[in-house]
Amino acid sequence: MIIKKVKDYMTAPIYVIERNEPIQRARNLMFKYGIGRLPVLDGGKLVGIVTKYDITNRLNQAAPEWRRRPIDKVPIQVVMTEKPITIFPDATMPQAAELMVENDISGLPVERDGELVGVITTRDMVRYFSEQDIKATVGDMMNRNVLNVHRHHTIGHILEEMNVQGTSRALVYEDNNTPVGIVTRSGLTFSDIMGPKDEMETKNIKMTRKESTGGRKQYRYIRELPFVAEDVMTSPVITINPETVAVDAAKTLVEKNIIGMPVKEKDDVIGYFSADELVAEIGKWK
Repeated sequence: MIIKKVKDYMTAPIYVIERNEPIQRARNLMFKYGIGRLPVLDGGKLVGIVTKYDITNRLNQAAPEWRRRPIDKVPIQVVMTEKPITIFPDATMPQAAELMVENDISGLPVERDGELVGVITTRDMVRYFSEQDIKATVGDMMNRNVLNVHRHHTIGHILEEMNVQGTSRALVYEDNNTPVGIVTRSGLTFSDIMGPKDEMETKNIKMTRKESTGGRKQYRYIRELPFVAEDVMTSPVITINPETVAVDAAKTLVEKNIIGMPVKEKDDVIGYFSADELVAEIGKWK
């Protein structure tokens, strides 16, 4: 393995937000530039960090006066993580990975002499891993804890199951053994199912009902239904074989710009291979 430094893989320059700016601006920046986190500044100094997940999860936990406000009126400081853990650019990638694992986080602001110079994330770790010469296979590293849901399960049910099983993703199935999609927690946070105040919305379905058994008269009505897995899932599903060399699988993650894939053996999904497993492995390197 080749040990390299954070400065070789960190993202720089980066987008930032001031602590008093509204959550709506953070959300717009994340949407526009396809980023999952923003360092939060106060007078040019790093005071926090906010992720896509923070915006929905912590806003729901905020004081009542904040929960009732639209997100263009709520300052980012309400949902940010204060005093984030940072790393310096000359630290090694294994040191950064170890910090991520120990603190259960997916990114670290990079500072030099108190100045913010970049961010290192799990995606950067995947790219680093993909350049190694390691013989371990996907089967050696995959996570066997896989949450399965039906395509008609409600989003509320899926989020509840994610919390119970401690996972951030779910494979969506039809009525057979083949997954038809993937639902992730971060994907839910910024999907179209979230309203302007980040409340879970419902969909309106036009229905037709016959007024009599003869079928002569009909009328249409609107029925309000909760969103289900098939409304928000990512499809089609890219799968990987457990015998695939992990480095090659990491290259696929980089090429497809995804952070994980189900592991399939014959007709069955037996695990999940993702950035989480790669970061944990890198964190063991010295």
